[in-house]
Order: sequence, then C-alpha cells, then structure tokens
Amino acid sequence: MNVDIIARGRVAVVTGAASGIGAAAARRFAREGMRLVLFDRDEERLRVLAGALDTEIVVVPGDVSREVDLEALRDAAYERFGEVALLMNNAAIIERAGPCEKLGAWRHALDVNFFGVLAAQHLFVPRMMEAETRSAIVNLGSKEGITTPPGKAAYSVSKAAVKVLTEQLSHELLKATGGRVTAHLLVPGYTWTPMNFPGLKAMQDVKPEEPWTAEQVIDLFVERFRRGDFYIICPDNSVTSEMDARRIRWAADDMVQNRPALSRWHPDWGPRFAAWMSGPPEKD
Repeated sequence: MNVDIIARGRVAVVTGAASGIGAAAARRFAREGMRLVLFDRDEERLRVLAGALDTEIVVVPGDVSREVDLEALRDAAYERFGEVALLMNNAAIIERAGPCEKLGAWRHALDVNFFGVLAAQHLFVPRMMEAETRSAIVNLGSKEGITTPPGKAAYSVSKAAVKVLTEQLSHELLKATGGRVTAHLLVPGYTWTPMNFPGLKAMQDVKPEEPWTAEQVIDLFVERFRRGDFYIICPDNSVTSEMDARRIRWAADDMVQNRPALSRWHPDWGPRFAAWMSGPPEKD
C-alpha cells in the first residue's frame, strides 16, 4: 500500500505540468498537502498554475529532451526540499510519422517521450534509492504503446518503449530496495487534454462525451497507486476496462497464434476481432 507517498509534506516532481494530466496531478497533489516541483516548456502557463495552488512550489522551466534542463530540475528539487517522494514523468508529444517517413519527427518523438523519461530516471532514481523513505516513479504510457494501432508509428514506438522501460525499472527496484522505491505505469484512456484536442482553451470549450477529464484520470491514478498497482490503465466514457482487456489480449495473441501483424485491422481478421469484442464476458 502506497499510502505514505502522496501525503502531506512529501514532495512531488511533475514534468509537463502546465496543462492536461500534469496540471491535474499538480492540483490533486497540492490538495493532498504535497510540496511541488513543476516542470514544463510553457513557463508562463506553469507560473499561472503555480500561483493558483496553495502549497510550497518550485517552478522550473525547461524541455525534457534537454538533459541539462532535467539536471536543473533535479538540483532545484533537492536544494529546496531535500527529498523527492514522487517523480511523475508526464511530458509527451504526439508525432504521426509512419514507419518509413519523417526521420526528424521520429527523433523528436523518442527524445521527448522516451529519452526524456529515461534521463529523468537516471538523474532522480539513484537519489531516491539512497533515501530511507518510501518513494515512487510514475511514467505515463499509452494504450497506443500496448496495442499499437496503425497511424502514429513514432508515438506508438515511443510509448511501447516507456512501457518496457518502466517494467524493467520496477523489477530492478524490487530487487534493490525490496519495495521501498517502486515504479508504476499510468496509461490514460481518451482524455480531454490539449495534446488530444489541439487549441483547447480549458473551460471555454465544451467537452465531448467520449473522453474523460484529466481530473478523472488522476483520481483513478491516486486510488490505484495507493493500492500498489503497477499497471494503472484508465477507461473512458466510450471504452470500458473490459474492452481494454479484450483488445490487449487480442494484440498479445497475434504472436501466440501466429496471426498477421496488427490483425485487429487486417481485412481477413477484422470480422473475427469484432466477434471477439462482442462475445460473452470472460471469466477470471
């Protein structure tokens, strides 16, 4: 049970904190009494958020693709607070580059979505392991990094890499700390954020029915994190947890059953996938 990490007086570091899920996390952590270190490229928006929160906050502008900026983030956190209880690697971008196009976009996606997470872990995790208190790393994954639908190959590859990295980190931390430091993979569903809805202007726009709000994602995250879950996969208003489970199982069975790659979208297998999704509830 992780009940002593998201707790009054502890310190949370959040990347990509100026909007969306990162901002929702900052607001929730502040309500929990945590002290915050907030990081984002959008310094103006970051400072507006910080000014609205009733807790002790350090604002660090920067880009997760620049290791020197992440070093400044780490140094600011430890110089001000002396500890980090929770590192949330939330910052990400969407790149729609295909398998054989836009090499620069591929590099950008991997630099932000994967290497930014990896660099932050390298900078923060050793200090977290040295401390005697319990702490955790939360990396933001994506369902597109699990079932890998066609259309955004660069994004899917980067998020698949985050999934594997976080699984490996979790295992290593268990061996090294016996569960004192843990890692977790937060996988949002369809969410009402600027990344999914470019041009979104917060409450000035009317949310469609299908997506969850960022606050719903964070509320579920906190509940499941405190329960100790590693995989925290969020539903939304159009995709249930049962639907997610069936899609993930189907994707894994492509290898087990030697089906064509991405058979869910293959013309010969699409009808069978549809039948699978509409089948009777599965038993545990």
